[in-house]
Amino acid sequence: MENTAYTNIPKEKFEFADARDISHDKKLETKPRSYMRDAFSRFCKNKGSVVGACVILFLVLFAIIVPFFTQYTVAYNDTYYVVTLPKNKMFAETSFWDGCEARVDGKLTFMYYYAMGQETGHYAVKNQEFSVDEEDMYHYRLDSYHKTGMIYSNLTTQEYENLMRYQDETGRQVIYPTVRTADRPEALQDQNNANYYYKTEGTNRTQIVYDEDGNVIPVYWTYEAGTEATDGYTSKMRIEGEDGFVGEDGKTYYYAYARRTSSGVEVRVNYYEYYIYYHSYVLQDGITEPYFLFGTTGSGQDILTCLASGARFSFIFAIVVAAVNLIFGAVYGSIEGYYGGKIDLVMERVSDILASVPLMIVITLLKLHMGGSSQILVLFIAFFITGWIGMASRTRMQFYRYKNQEYVLAARTLGAKDRRIIWKHIFPNALGTLVTSCALVIPSMIFSETSLSYLGIINLSTGNITSVGTLINAGQSYLATAPYMSLFPSLFLVLLMLSFNLFGNGLRDAFNPSLRGSED
Repeated sequence: MENTAYTNIPKEKFEFADARDISHDKKLETKPRSYMRDAFSRFCKNKGSVVGACVILFLVLFAIIVPFFTQYTVAYNDTYYVVTLPKNKMFAETSFWDGCEARVDGKLTFMYYYAMGQETGHYAVKNQEFSVDEEDMYHYRLDSYHKTGMIYSNLTTQEYENLMRYQDETGRQVIYPTVRTADRPEALQDQNNANYYYKTEGTNRTQIVYDEDGNVIPVYWTYEAGTEATDGYTSKMRIEGEDGFVGEDGKTYYYAYARRTSSGVEVRVNYYEYYIYYHSYVLQDGITEPYFLFGTTGSGQDILTCLASGARFSFIFAIVVAAVNLIFGAVYGSIEGYYGGKIDLVMERVSDILASVPLMIVITLLKLHMGGSSQILVLFIAFFITGWIGMASRTRMQFYRYKNQEYVLAARTLGAKDRRIIWKHIFPNALGTLVTSCALVIPSMIFSETSLSYLGIINLSTGNITSVGTLINAGQSYLATAPYMSLFPSLFLVLLMLSFNLFGNGLRDAFNPSLRGSED
């Protein structure tokens, strides 16, 4: 009988019809990825979000680093360098960002600035270059750092001696000969302006007198050699070459560089050089020369320092408030969404009541009752009272979405406690939405704080603290003459809002659970 059991048949009896058709399981090519790695991968594929993240990083580094490296502080201000134009040394030879402004003036005004360069070598008229049109109007660029020129300064005897010693040690001429009041031009209506040192004539002395080389003729205060004691406090300059001169009468004369006053010694100094002396020699605070990359405010503050410090405060404040609101709102919303029923009804009504009160009213009431407290504390409490409500609402919605899912029911069936279900099973799935919301809350906080500072409702410009909104407000009155004062803080705010919106959109897509594992 033929064997039909088909058992124990040798494998040699079998062969494949086609050896290429060997069947096997398909090898799994993809490697398992964590939730965060998957989210990061999808975030990096969004180019707009990556650009936004890079801009945010740049702004954060700007806010952190600049205050440590700038030579000024927020509290610093200079009454002579007010509304000073932005200056970048790389553009010094151009007509852009060189600290100069284009001017068109008559001869008397032009020579007022031109003469500064002739006397000191610091050219208020950039490079002493100018042109004259058919109407005898002078076209030139005025250096905002040198246009101050000379000032009269009252020093103590010790300060005067220190300044003279500084000149001896460095070879820098700071002190220049003084000018008698009677010799100062009447028509210029400023008898105390130390820049009027040149000879004038004509009606009300309005015409500047030049020598044969075209240079202005000075009218310095001089005294005869040997009469120093009778003048009270005159002194020869300690710069080489100032050893006196012989007058038309054959007598030797010296320039008067100082005179004694009731309060000390009055000297006529070049303010640019005096600025360098005062900071580098007396204070030794690292300032070498006046240099403002973003210019100065109407009160003489360095805009770069103020903007960086204001941005740093805004970032820290917004992050702290957002973190506190996230924690409180997440806890509050989790309880609402998980338990529902009467608990949700009562808690939601509390949220509705607080949300119905405008932020402006909250701040006003807090300022009335906390008048002596810090403005920062008032602002923090106001943002906390109303800021957590939105986060709580989003958390509540997410819990309603996930609390009846199968994995939650399974965990509850296996005996998991409510706390574990909330924080281990439901909350991680809601985290993406909450993180995205938190990222968008930060620029919203900064914008609100900036708006309140701009309107003057909150004053944060005290001590070493300032605000971006305060800078924009300060520059508002200079929009026609100095638009840069509002330009830089406004540009910072625009970049911040745009980059955070792009960044937030990327986070929203990256943390979306429904897109996990997507390669699109």
